[in-house]
Formats: sequence, structure tokens, C-alpha cells
Amino acid sequence: MKKFDADYMLLEDMYRDGYFPDFLVDKIKVPVQAVIDFLETGERDREKVQEKFDEMTLAINDLQEEFEENDSELETGARESIGETVEYILKWFDIQIDVEDAIGQREW
Repeated sequence: MKKFDADYMLLEDMYRDGYFPDFLVDKIKVPVQAVIDFLETGERDREKVQEKFDEMTLAINDLQEEFEENDSELETGARESIGETVEYILKWFDIQIDVEDAIGQREW
């Protein structure tokens, strides 16, 4: 079972951009980390992995209103940062799912 790259900073661009409150980026990080934890178990079944990414994406969708309440939103910068993080995760674990498919349930 492969462990995730401890040196990789999840959602780095969102943390560096003051437009996104860190406490809300932390809330996005939770379901992202859940996907990583799942993949670290060695699971590679494409359907199960996609389900986990769907769960992550739906959880992020649920945060949109909270971002708006804090004068922010899940927009292009967030989409790119989340997409880059997901792409890195997919490559790290050699998962053959396109990043757009992995986050296909997104509303942002």
C-alpha cells in the first residue's frame, strides 16, 4: 500500500490566496484527505474510486454557500487548485481516471 506524498501541499493555491478563508479551505481539505486515506488502503477498483471522488466533490459543493457568506466563492481559482490537487492524487496513485471525470459532480 502506497502512502501519499507527505511533501505535497493539498490545495496550495487556495491557501496562498487571501480570497479563500483558510478555515474554509480546511473544510475542503477534509474530503480530499478522505480520498487519499481511501487510496492508501490499496483500493484501485475504478468504480469505488470514482464513488469516493464523487463523495468528495459533493461535499465541496455543499460548502458553496458558506464561502459566499464569507465573501468568497468557489470559482475559477478554486476550481483550478482543486483540479490540480486531484490530478496530483490521481497520478501519485496511478489511477486511470481523467481529472474532469473525477470531479464531474462539481457545481463550481
